[in-house]
Amino acid sequence: MVVRGVIHAHAHTQWDVRSLPLPPPTRSPHVSVAPSASRAAEVLSRPVALNGLTVPNRIAMAPMTRQFSPGGVPGEDVASYYARRAAAGVGLIVTEGTYVDHESAGNSDRVPRFHGEEQLAGWAKVAADVHAAGGTIVPQLWHIGMVRSAGEPPYADAPAVGPSGLRMDGTAGQGKEMTQADLDDVIRAFADAAAAAERIGFDGVELHGAHGYLLDQFLWAGTNRRTDGYGGDLVARTKFAAEIVAAVRAVVSPAFPVLFRYSQWKQDVYKARLAETPAELESLLAPLAAAGVDAFHASTRRYWLPEFDGSDLNLAGWTKKLTGKPVITVGSVGLDGDFLKGFRGEGAPVKGIDDLLDRLENEEFDMIAVGRALLQDPEWAVKVLGGRFGELAAFDASALRSLS
Repeated sequence: MVVRGVIHAHAHTQWDVRSLPLPPPTRSPHVSVAPSASRAAEVLSRPVALNGLTVPNRIAMAPMTRQFSPGGVPGEDVASYYARRAAAGVGLIVTEGTYVDHESAGNSDRVPRFHGEEQLAGWAKVAADVHAAGGTIVPQLWHIGMVRSAGEPPYADAPAVGPSGLRMDGTAGQGKEMTQADLDDVIRAFADAAAAAERIGFDGVELHGAHGYLLDQFLWAGTNRRTDGYGGDLVARTKFAAEIVAAVRAVVSPAFPVLFRYSQWKQDVYKARLAETPAELESLLAPLAAAGVDAFHASTRRYWLPEFDGSDLNLAGWTKKLTGKPVITVGSVGLDGDFLKGFRGEGAPVKGIDDLLDRLENEEFDMIAVGRALLQDPEWAVKVLGGRFGELAAFDASALRSLS
């Protein structure tokens, strides 16, 4: 997600201040703000294994793209930003989206890149500082595809590319349909970034397949109208993403975790759905799991909403049920209200986490990813783990102007 001039959410869950108006949020029936301190610590403090990585607790920092890296280089302030949250109890940091080495991958010269000597040196420092603070960290590898517009940085001459050259509203953009050579170049770029991540000390990688960016553009019928092997039914539309997963898996160690983030909703198309039924969702997820995904990160706007009729399971719950893989849930954790409202200048009250703890105890999913609450309060995790619920504050959108 990206917030222009402040934070861009891909949620980097890429957040975009150009978001359309949202319907009123559905309130959870669980409104208690303070579960017992011992229960929160017991449930959230358990380690969890993601392939060969043991994460010390069940709390992750959701990826939230910030435009704080001039020239695509993460500096000391970026290292401090992540290390501060790791030191305060976040078990797994998922970084903001980072551009892979393809000229069409991004649209900002202030979003970090995961290629280039200076850029990777900066990321190595980030990883080292997070480890010194007691946390684990994975970079989110990202290509925005047809979200790019002509003339945007960091490479102004690069065209937007996508499965069919279509924007999210289905109209033709100022870009092009990807050729086989284009596909091969992007696959190689993701694999190179993953290999670099392991080489410089990261604990795994997350592939950004959500929110209407490039991989998601292939997964969704609304933007993928191809008639070759990369288009057609839902299984065929997974081919490109699965090939990226397989290429990544081939260049990293067998125990190195590969995470995959996906969503039903797209930026500006909030009602979009990749799968209307559990069977369709299984058709989507099975090829990705078979290609080498170790854990899924299922992005929703409100984690407490059921995904399909007839079951209380959310998207993460269905993902775990269908794949057997570890799953991270996300979507307004700790706050009552859709995260996208924050970029319209709206705050959000604190929301209890009793229902979240219930779901974790029932093994509906394995981890929770926290976004806005951790942006505003770097100590959110340690406060929750320590039962200091009275110190949690409502979200103030003005906090986005001074992130540290």
